[in-house]
Amino acid sequence: MSWNPVYRLVQRIPRGKVLTYGGLARVLRLPGGARTAGRAMAATPSGKGIPWHRVIGDHGKILIRGPHALLQKKLLESEGVSVVEFRVDLKRHLWQPRKIGKSKSAAPRKRARK
Repeated sequence: MSWNPVYRLVQRIPRGKVLTYGGLARVLRLPGGARTAGRAMAATPSGKGIPWHRVIGDHGKILIRGPHALLQKKLLESEGVSVVEFRVDLKRHLWQPRKIGKSKSAAPRKRARK
């Protein structure tokens, strides 16, 4: 499975906002849910401009361990996200993406003939 749809959605999360692993999985209808989203985020390639730090656990908790947790906290705070004891206030900072494929303006695609 390609993680590219996951990374494209994560790139849409605005500065100062976060999305949960479960929310990411729901929007993209990932089989395996939040765990699959977590695996995708763990495999995020560096240097591609993917704001991995904007994806957090359920209830706003930073789930990464060790020095990466401190880095995630620092990056979120630099964007104006308030983090208290490694927890983000989701009422203030949760991003609500539109459902993929639910746009009214999107016209149905026709299949090309061979």
